[in-house]
Amino acid sequence: MSIARVTEISATSPNSFEDAVTQGIDRANKTLRNVTSAWVKEQTVRVTNGKIDHYQVNMMVTFVLEDD
Repeated sequence: MSIARVTEISATSPNSFEDAVTQGIDRANKTLRNVTSAWVKEQTVRVTNGKIDHYQVNMMVTFVLEDD
């Protein structure tokens, strides 16, 4: 039997939503073990002078807890 935990993270990128997701998962893997999936909960952009300044995603990241 395995038990998983879900945590919410936010990641940004000046390039794209896809890059923000990739950066978020890469960073999550540095802190969390056994990351198995992520669900993009929300996507937003920041606009400066009429142009997109950066892309932001809020994700729910699932990781499996290790046995004691």
